[in-house]
Amino acid sequence: MNGFKDPLIFFSSLMVVYVLYHADQVMKARYNYRIYPKYHQLQPLAKAMGCGRVVWNDALWLYKKAEIEKTDRPKNISSVVITQAKKTEARKWLSEVSSVVLQQSLRDLQTAWNNYFDSKKGKRKGKEVGKPKFKKKSSRQAIRFALNAFTVHSESVKLAKIGHVKMVVSRPLPSSPSSVTIIKDCAGRYFASFVVEVSQLIPPPSVPPNRGDAEGRGVGIDLGLTHFCILSTGEKVENPRLHKKMLKRIKKANRKLAKAKKDSKRRERRKRKLAKLHAKVKDQRTDFLHKLTTRLVRENQTLAVEDLNVAGLIKNRKLSRAISDAGWAKFKALLEAKCDKYGKDLIIVDRYYPSTQICSFCGKLGGKKELDVREWTCLYCNTVHDRDICAATNLLKYKDAGGQSESQNGRGASVSLPVAAVCDETSTNYEQFSLF
Repeated sequence: MNGFKDPLIFFSSLMVVYVLYHADQVMKARYNYRIYPKYHQLQPLAKAMGCGRVVWNDALWLYKKAEIEKTDRPKNISSVVITQAKKTEARKWLSEVSSVVLQQSLRDLQTAWNNYFDSKKGKRKGKEVGKPKFKKKSSRQAIRFALNAFTVHSESVKLAKIGHVKMVVSRPLPSSPSSVTIIKDCAGRYFASFVVEVSQLIPPPSVPPNRGDAEGRGVGIDLGLTHFCILSTGEKVENPRLHKKMLKRIKKANRKLAKAKKDSKRRERRKRKLAKLHAKVKDQRTDFLHKLTTRLVRENQTLAVEDLNVAGLIKNRKLSRAISDAGWAKFKALLEAKCDKYGKDLIIVDRYYPSTQICSFCGKLGGKKELDVREWTCLYCNTVHDRDICAATNLLKYKDAGGQSESQNGRGASVSLPVAAVCDETSTNYEQFSLF
């Protein structure tokens, strides 16, 4: 395989997989590794990230200038911001880093700029893409190396003009990576993110003996706040509330940061400490969501989850922090990626489907209920329902009730198709409504 010096290549135990796309059972996936640069490698890495940021900002300024003057974008942008800039006194230090980093930074900007205008013109489907922004030195930093600028070894990755960087490894790569992105987060940690091709569907992890065979099994998943999710099997997964547990320390760190003098070393240390607290919450939440989604996908063949409008729900000022802390959007994204990866069926239920109003036993509509009503009795069959378990069961029955499974738009993003209303669902008599 190209780019490998040692046939024994391993992954980090902190690996995160995101499926990018698939065609003819060939998928591209991204794997993240924790890396530990040596002290003398920190300055070359900082130079490379700074030069990539300068090239991005210079090119973006030329693009915005052409937009304001209503002229065509410069065709020789690479020559202006890289080749000619290296010959000037103000930008001669660009030659101290690998030219691959500068070229990749420029290509990323061109892609982002084209995506913005394609989105404005309607050529790019899905959520509208924002205009590229200038990069800051204080935020998250990233540089990308193409295949000819890096090599992967058993315990390190060799980067052009930087050298061997130690990498925490544990699992073999499925194929040769096409690129690597070196990331420095706000907490000062470094990661290497590889893009690799997976030629076939990956078999799911083995199911524990006490769980039985996943073939033919299905589960409905109702998301909540008291419990993170309620399954149609009756299981209720506790909400860890990770941000709430760390909130006291975060507030204290924020107060100390506000009192520190601007541009001082003390402020920099306190800012790093606050970033580490947020990074810890993020890592704990990601670990919880990965373990939960992996277990659900491993134990079931069909999964049904509601397409919640999270962006709209967080506008509720009383619940916005709790909803953001739960991580519903990331849970759904991981569930989609892993179902695609392991070949499982995922049903995205329409957000207007009245899952809490329908009796899961007889299928009759029981009327709208207030949030404090956690149990209710069906007027038609006298079945006593737990509100959340009933909703999860109805989500699993959504496709059989006339709903449609997940579809994709032109960008490959999952969407929920509109479903025609059923006559029984549109009418609710006064006696039923007055009971709740």
